[in-house]
Order: sequence, then C-alpha cells, then structure tokens
Amino acid sequence: MADTLLSLNIISWNIAAVNNNPFEYWITHNDAGYNKLMAGIQDFIDEPGSRDLAVAQVFTQEMFNDLIKNMALEGWGGLPETEAQWNDNYKNRSIINGFMKDKEIGAKRLASMPDRITNTINTVDGLTVCRPTVINAYEGKMDSVAEWWEQWKAFMFSSSVQVKVKGGVDTKKPCQLLEKIKAAKYPAITPEEEEISVPLQTLCQAIFDATLVHMMNVVAPGTWHSLKLEMCNSLVKKKDAIILDILQQSYADTHVIFLQEAAAMFIEKTASTPLGASHLILGPEKMDGKRDQNSMILLARSAFKADTVREVTPQVFAAFEAGGKPIADGDLFAMTVEGSTGEHYLLASFHGDTNGLATLPVVKAVHVVLTNLGPQYRLVFGLDANTYVVGKPGKLQGVQEFAEFYTLLGLTSLWGDSPDVLTTKTTFNARTYLQPQLNKAVKMSDKMAKGDHNPKDFILFAGSHHTSADAFKDNTGRREYVEDMVFPTLQFPSDHGIIGTTLTTAISTSDKSEL
Repeated sequence: MADTLLSLNIISWNIAAVNNNPFEYWITHNDAGYNKLMAGIQDFIDEPGSRDLAVAQVFTQEMFNDLIKNMALEGWGGLPETEAQWNDNYKNRSIINGFMKDKEIGAKRLASMPDRITNTINTVDGLTVCRPTVINAYEGKMDSVAEWWEQWKAFMFSSSVQVKVKGGVDTKKPCQLLEKIKAAKYPAITPEEEEISVPLQTLCQAIFDATLVHMMNVVAPGTWHSLKLEMCNSLVKKKDAIILDILQQSYADTHVIFLQEAAAMFIEKTASTPLGASHLILGPEKMDGKRDQNSMILLARSAFKADTVREVTPQVFAAFEAGGKPIADGDLFAMTVEGSTGEHYLLASFHGDTNGLATLPVVKAVHVVLTNLGPQYRLVFGLDANTYVVGKPGKLQGVQEFAEFYTLLGLTSLWGDSPDVLTTKTTFNARTYLQPQLNKAVKMSDKMAKGDHNPKDFILFAGSHHTSADAFKDNTGRREYVEDMVFPTLQFPSDHGIIGTTLTTAISTSDKSEL
C-alpha cells in the first residue's frame, strides 16, 4: 500500500515581555512627553552629578527601621546580619553609581528577583495585583518617596493574595512569596548572602523602588504618572487579549502550539476562548506560583486523542545528571500523546534561562526520556533556547554550539542542522533605563545597534521522523516578520517572535501495525 503522508502545523512562541513593565523596552511613541521622560531618566543615570544622593537620603533610616520591624513580625531570620549589611554596605552608597549601576547587585539578582516575583501577581480569581512601583501597572499616585513608602509596606506586609500552589490554592502576603536566591543558579551571591537572601532582597527591592520614584519626580514631576497610565492601557492591560487574538486570528488551524512564559491564569483564559473549543489547553501539574512563568502546549483536538495525554515532566527532571535540575517548576512541560491515526509523540515546551546555560542539559534530559520511551515515539520540541550569535563558554550559549549538540543527538530543527544566524534571529529588542537590570539598558541612540538581536527560538525534531517545510517567523501577528523592527510593539506585545513550520512524515502500513 502507498504511504500515508502526515502533516503537522507547528508554532512556538515565548509570549512574555518580562514583568509587565510598560517602560521596560524602547517603543515608538507619538507623545513627545515619552521621549522627554525617557531621555531625562537616561541622563539622570548616565550623568547623575549632584543628583547622586546617598541611599539613606532617599530610602531613609526611618524607612529602614520600619522595614526591619515588619520583617521581624514575619518571623524572618537573618535580620541582625541584614541590618549590618544596611549599615556597612548600603546606606552610604550613592543611589546611582553606588546602587543602581552596581553590577554585583545585578549578578546576584538582589533587586531583579524580588521584582520578578512581586511586580505583578496573578491571583486565582483572574485579577492582577501590582507592587507600588514605577515599573508595572500600579495605578496609585506616588508624588513623593514618603507617599510611595506607605503604599509599599502595606502591600508587602499587610495585603494578601490568593495564588496557585502545589496541591491547590493558598493565601499569602506578597513578602511570603519571596524565596532564597540560590548560589547554585546565581554564583555571584555569597554563601552568607544566600543565607539571608530573603530579607536582603527585600531591602534591595525597597531601595530600588524608592530610587525610581525619586528619579521620576525629579525628571517629570506632575506628568509622569498620567503618561504611565496611558502606556499601561496599551502594553499591559490588553496584552493577554492581544496575544489570544493573534493566536485565534492567525494560528487557529495550527495543530501544535508551544507557548513559554505563560502566567497560570493565561492558561485558564485560553481555555475559555474559541481556542479552548478547538484545542486541548495543557500545562504542567507543578506550575511556577512565584515567578508565574510556565510553559504550555495547545493541541488541536482533531489531530490528537485527548484521553492519551500523559505528562512526563517528572521523568525529564529525573533524567538530569548529578547536581540537580538546572530549571524551576514551570520552565518545562513535557508530555506524551497519541495522534488521531495512531502515531506516538513526545512533545515538550521549554523556556531557558537568560544566558541559555540550561538549554543543553534540558535537551539532553528530554532526549533520555525519548530513548526510554522507545523508537515508536516521535519528538517535537518547541523552545526558547536563549542562544546567541556569539557564545561565551560557561557564560553564554552560542547558537552554533547548540546546533552541534542537538545534531549529535540525532535531532535537527526547523532552521536545519546549522542555522543561518542572519536569517534565524527571533528577538530584536532594547531595554531602557527603567527596569531592574541596568547592565542590559541601551541608550536611546544605540537601540538599533546594541539591542538583543539573536536566534533564540527553535523547534527540534528527529530528521528520521519528520521533514520541515515552510519555516517562518512572525513579529507582527500577521505571519510576517519585519527584520529591522525593534519589538515589542503596541500590536505585538512580546519580545520574542513566533516561529513555525510544517512537519511531514510518511507512515507506511507496517509502521502503523507496530503502533
């Protein structure tokens, strides 16, 4: 009998432009006030001069005493050591050159990690709760640091949120969502700092937020708040609706949709849309309830048997080599499923760390599970590999080295065995000075030259099982890619482009009999 030609339309998309911060990326804005504000903040940080006050002149000793009191009420340990850090290491630093620009604070994630966790919290009722800060959709006025502080401490230590946790739902204060920063993942942090990293990161977050409020009220007093509200409406509040509209309007006929960095509530929102009727909406049992960044998979109901879905993420975690898993819950979702005509698939969706160093171990572990499942299983793996045109051994994952690795495993990608770095770039963004990792900030005049312009996104599969055809990229939501356009945009609210392909395979009668 003639072979049966099976085709699967596949896309993969990291949907997050991190942290719900309307100021994080440079955008094109018609309001001259936007450019004036951003230029003013850039100048403040680049050339602070006499504006570079001591930390204790902005986040005052009285505020610190208040903070210590609230942390003590939480029963946190390490407070004497945290107070010593304040007295010996932080309060006499200058706010810009001594704190905001300190590369070690960035490497230790002492400000960026608590910001990631508490910036915007997705609650079980489908709402979001924002920390009082400049860099999210918080709507309260903060016309002075003193006004901000009363709102900030009430949020962190007095308010409560209902979030998804292992086994159900829990009610927590935002401060209780913080967790230790592990030296195993962020080696810049010392063992002593790791031990007190919860109160220490809370202190650093307070200093960071206070400094932002101070700068905004120096640069654009009385005007920055209304501009922020306008941007939030376009870039934050409508973000999920825009993403879902892109998926529905441009990709509803796609058989497999890999998504990364999705909030837990986004999974539920998707299930209530027309996509929920046409597709199975699937995510890991153990989600990331703190950073709230999860990988998920949408499967066309017409192409797969719903009752055969089985999560195998724990098996992938078990396959990591000695030294533990290099990723957090939610970063990876792996599952097996049977196609409508009997084919067996291993599907995986993954979001790598910023430097891409977890990508190779994860791909290797997924391949171990594939091997253990047996030769009848076909792997399709959508991932944000966070690979770079030029890598640095042990520090930054190069794309060519990644390609060499996956080909040694018998895999290939929609970009082939050796991706052309000129045509496979899927990010082109530039961060501003209004975000917690200033080492990634790009000047207004340099955003085109120094932005993140790298080939980060892949769909992997075995060349012996599938052939890729019509591979494409999209940074408009219309199945088109504008190569010289910095994004996100107001119409495309992610910092990663969509990638897609059609995978075909010939299944003979004898192959089917083995299944």
